[in-house]
Amino acid sequence: MAIGDSTGTQTGTDRPATRRSRREVVGYLFIAPALVILAITSVYPVIYSLVLSSFDWKWGTEMDFVGLRNYIRLLTSPSFWQVLGQTFYFAVGAVVVEMAIGLGLAVVVNRLGFGVGLIRTLLLTPLMVSGIIVSLIWKIMLDPTLGIVNYFFKLVGLPTLAWLGAQSTAMPSIILIDTWWQTAFVFIVLSAGLQSLPQEPFEAAEVDGANGWQTFRYLTLPMLKPVLLTVLIFRTIDTLKVFDIIFGTTGGGPAQSTEAVQTLAYRTAFDFLQLSRSMTIMVIFSVIILAISLIYLRVGDQTTE
Repeated sequence: MAIGDSTGTQTGTDRPATRRSRREVVGYLFIAPALVILAITSVYPVIYSLVLSSFDWKWGTEMDFVGLRNYIRLLTSPSFWQVLGQTFYFAVGAVVVEMAIGLGLAVVVNRLGFGVGLIRTLLLTPLMVSGIIVSLIWKIMLDPTLGIVNYFFKLVGLPTLAWLGAQSTAMPSIILIDTWWQTAFVFIVLSAGLQSLPQEPFEAAEVDGANGWQTFRYLTLPMLKPVLLTVLIFRTIDTLKVFDIIFGTTGGGPAQSTEAVQTLAYRTAFDFLQLSRSMTIMVIFSVIILAISLIYLRVGDQTTE
């Protein structure tokens, strides 16, 4: 009897653990295809890029192991730092302008009582167009002789400009194109954030006699910080990875004044056939983007504490 009781008790206590382990196994089986796809599409390319960057390889030649020579050569190259600086110049300029315009539009539209749906639809229209199409449209519009922008400049008596053909105006023109294209993303996310804010603090501020600027500064901005940080991270990473609008408008010119890291890596791989050096560029750039993202997240954690 004693032996039977102890055996029965042991079997009873083992059953929940066995069922739990079976559920865990079934759960892992369900997510296994997604993990395999993630490993193939994300993990493997990263590992392959790291390995390839330690070799010297051109199309049609044998691979020679060089260790960290590609990294040393790239980090000591003045042209790489120039391109990296131009990339950050574009990213900072585009993000600042888009965040300012997008936030302003979100606040204004959120206060309107009519036509909000139509305005949002019109503002979202640029996002429906791919980047290469946007770049081609604006390349035609900014053409110094046939473009509609210079045509309107002539009508009002302003001097015409070689928007994409001069070093002084090429990068600001690309920032203008990206602003027209991506401000809608900032607007729609911040607009949704504004609508999700509780109304009680704003009603209390109105009763206390706070004006619009005070309400915006001391209520709207602090409560909107998490959404602002999210948009800032997405737009910063996206602008740092700029490729299509530069490739479709200037191709990195004139005189490489609009060359970005992504276009440099592309030309290194497909124009000069230096695959290993192209991978080296992207590995270093990925580390820089990861560091910036971690800094943003750290700042966000400190501001929300």
